[in-house]
Amino acid sequence: MCNFMSHEKCLKHVRTVCSCMTPTLVRVPVAHCFGPAGQKRRFCCVCRKHLEGSSALRCEVCELHVHSDCAPFSCSDCRLCHQDGTQDYDTKHHHHWREGNMASGARCEVCRRTCGSSDALSGMRCEWCGLTAHASCYITVRPECSMGRLHNMILHPGCVRICSRNFSKMHLFRICEDSQCELDNLDDVDSLTPVAAKDNQASQDTGKQTLKVFDGDDAVKRNQFRSVSIPRIIKNEEVVEAALRAFYLPDEPQDYELQVQGQPPALLTDDIINRNGTPDDKSVFKDNAPDAWLLRAKPRDSEVLKIYADWLKHGAAYGSITVGKESTVDWSIKEVLRQLDKQDENTENFNLVEVYMNSKQVQRQVLTGQELLLDKLQEIRKVSLRQMNQTRFYIVENRNRVVQVNLLLGGLPVQLSKAEYAGLLKTHLEIKDHLVTITQVYSTQGAVVLQISCFSEAERIFMLAKDSSVDGKQLTSLVIPQITTSKLPRGGCPLLVYVNPKSGGLKGRELLYNFRKILNPHQVFELTNGGPLAGLHTFSEVPHFRILVCGGDGTVGWVLGVLEAIRHKLACPEPAIGIIPLGTGNDLARVLRWGTGYSGEDPYSVLLSLDEAEEVEMDRWTILLDAQEMTEDGKENGFLEPPKIVHMNNYFGLGIDAELSLDFHQAREEEPGKFNSRFHNKGVYVKVGLQKLSHTRSLHKDIKLQVDKQDVELPSIEGLIFLNIPSWGSGADLWGSDSDSRYGKPRIDDNMLEVVGVTGVVHMGQVQGGLRSGIRIAQGTYIRITVTKPIPVQVDGEPWIQSPGQIIISAAGPKVRMLRKCKSKQKKQPSGAQKEGRSESPAPGEGAH
Repeated sequence: MCNFMSHEKCLKHVRTVCSCMTPTLVRVPVAHCFGPAGQKRRFCCVCRKHLEGSSALRCEVCELHVHSDCAPFSCSDCRLCHQDGTQDYDTKHHHHWREGNMASGARCEVCRRTCGSSDALSGMRCEWCGLTAHASCYITVRPECSMGRLHNMILHPGCVRICSRNFSKMHLFRICEDSQCELDNLDDVDSLTPVAAKDNQASQDTGKQTLKVFDGDDAVKRNQFRSVSIPRIIKNEEVVEAALRAFYLPDEPQDYELQVQGQPPALLTDDIINRNGTPDDKSVFKDNAPDAWLLRAKPRDSEVLKIYADWLKHGAAYGSITVGKESTVDWSIKEVLRQLDKQDENTENFNLVEVYMNSKQVQRQVLTGQELLLDKLQEIRKVSLRQMNQTRFYIVENRNRVVQVNLLLGGLPVQLSKAEYAGLLKTHLEIKDHLVTITQVYSTQGAVVLQISCFSEAERIFMLAKDSSVDGKQLTSLVIPQITTSKLPRGGCPLLVYVNPKSGGLKGRELLYNFRKILNPHQVFELTNGGPLAGLHTFSEVPHFRILVCGGDGTVGWVLGVLEAIRHKLACPEPAIGIIPLGTGNDLARVLRWGTGYSGEDPYSVLLSLDEAEEVEMDRWTILLDAQEMTEDGKENGFLEPPKIVHMNNYFGLGIDAELSLDFHQAREEEPGKFNSRFHNKGVYVKVGLQKLSHTRSLHKDIKLQVDKQDVELPSIEGLIFLNIPSWGSGADLWGSDSDSRYGKPRIDDNMLEVVGVTGVVHMGQVQGGLRSGIRIAQGTYIRITVTKPIPVQVDGEPWIQSPGQIIISAAGPKVRMLRKCKSKQKKQPSGAQKEGRSESPAPGEGAH
């Protein structure tokens, strides 16, 4: 059925559940969110064979790997990362076990022997705490999960609440659709996969025949079938058994029959199947049979049905009842309540819910009281036998649950009032006032938060906003979870993770995947999908949290800018911020010891370092660019453009430094697809610099400098740079290490800026090579610059041409708190297997939790 292999002497120790039985072991059905697989060697959790080529998929939320044609048969046993609406699941959080695809050196927590393998699916790992064990040992581990070494920074699933009906997993976890492969037909059984094509070719050479088998009317309509390779002469029962194996159905072959696809049901008998046979050999499936068949379940007079209890923390998990032709839903509710020792309950307070555990989305349907259950089962089997195998029935309390869907809409005009935003949404989205309430307004960001009390209205607004624009700007729409702060673990400090997938080539995309695995995906945000506001709003009521930014210095500045704008609306107004450097220069990350650039280090180890990092303060500066038009005699002649205010974290440059940045920026704008690696980016910088070798500019004649209200005479220079951190141009020490009694030692928290000059491109190259330092000009807390001609400027790598006028640099409010990596070695982990388990992230699965 699933290609599981074992020594005969080891069979008594087998605890691995067959793929066809995993749906029966699911505690809470949770669908997967499939995307393209990575490059590491992995094994399929359904057929247990090696994954090869582009047909491999992996779940973006849990460590499940499958072939694309095996995905429809995967069990909906993804991690439970939130509470659905007002529903409360088990009060204790249990391990979520997944089989195999771990590091080959992983050790069993029980017997301390190696439990991983690179040759087959082997061993079990908890996807929350990373604990690893043999399949025969993990059943002795206590079921409660402690969340492992990172429990302080993981957002506990029990405190996250979201109304998820009608929204796919991609919507719930804000996964950009363009990062997915073409998976629209994922839940359809394959038409003719490469594996099936290979079997078809082999059948011509080995005397076998290949049949196309459909599992129901829906598969016939879609022309989606499974290919079954059988000998040319075979018994009918063996053909049915092979067809059941193809659909991972563990039922008895005598309960099913094969019908010729396209023939009227009245003609579907053994004589039609064996039309070349004789009365003496009807049980033999003859050669030259039709190649398209329909697998059907034989009609049944009665059937045993499992009905699961929705209150999983009380009593038995399910009750078994025998339903006949006259058995109604109301009768079954009464019978199940009796079995669950709740016979005194009023049956009118309960509903019977049909749950289809689809691999992409768990679908629910409430059954009517007089509906005949046996007819319902036969109807499902007629549509799809596979669907019947993945359908479960729940008895749930019929109470009025409050619907509360929160949507964050961005891309609106900035600096409007709440009433003006309501008018815009009324005009463009036709929102219904009695169902929709604006609960939060972020006017500086052009965003509002909507609370919607109707699922269908929430879905309509969500989809319509994605196709709407206001004033020519595309709207963004995100489903936002709620964090119940009263349920946060005591002493916890969850981590808010931002990843810019456009930084660092493909490393940003892989980091997104790994952090969604290691942490709760509700605490991981993709910056290209709504920016930093979505995460900050989600964590707005969390009393203590930290932030991790995966990107370049520009990305860090973006997050700091939004944090500064909405700081007053956060319960934790000064979260400490750590960095994984994915940019080109990464000067701020260098100063804070996070390295020159991320090169594929184990994400789990990075999170350990972040947990042990020390908090430091850093100055932030406001730059007021008050451009004015100048007359020929040097007097002001009125405003040419409105004042501009920007914030600076690292450095601010004028002249040749900014000119190189501007040329690089323009080259990247023209061909963005080529700028995917730090090596290439630095090569372009060198090329641009060489073009400026003969360039001369008397910058000191075009600007006037005032530091702390004192005029400063400038030497003959081509570039003027103001430093907040002791790193510039990809790690160069522009200020220099020589002691000088006139100036203090630069610090990131001393309320001082260092003013340095460079004489040209050659000088800049010598500084970056460590041969020279810049020309020290001044140190100060308040800078005033007068520009007499248009000049290139850049702030933290963002360049533009600045018109003549005044530029004022001053401190920007309170200091920001940053995380600096400790020099000391990391603390030893309690279990060596945990680190190994998390470092190898992905893994396929077994049905048990």
